[in-house]
Amino acid sequence: MAPNIEILQPAGWPRPRGYSNGLAARGKQVFISGMIGWEPDGVFRAKDFAGQVRQALANIVEVLAEAGAGPEHIVRMTWYVLDKRVYVASYEDIGKAYREIIGRHFPAMTAVQVAGLVEDEAQVEIEVTAVIPD
Repeated sequence: MAPNIEILQPAGWPRPRGYSNGLAARGKQVFISGMIGWEPDGVFRAKDFAGQVRQALANIVEVLAEAGAGPEHIVRMTWYVLDKRVYVASYEDIGKAYREIIGRHFPAMTAVQVAGLVEDEAQVEIEVTAVIPD
């Protein structure tokens, strides 16, 4: 956890798995648009959900680097998924990709099933807010 980020865990609440209930952060704010599972050349090489998540997370880390940030600076993630059942069925593979790319840093997260995404091949879109220490 970056030194400018405090996990908000109310006393008596069960610890969430894979996310935090809330975070407080101080510093330079970085807002990353929804990243999808295409590679930097705009081509979807991963056709499966977990593969697209892996690529979207890699894209996020690349954009973070442009701001001098890393995954440890992420304070919020919003996941837009086309199919909740596919998302849930992919938890194990998503978790593996997440730990490999983001690590064991678990920001506040929301996942929402949506009717569609702008790119027809996209199965998931993830947007991120990060805070870099002053």
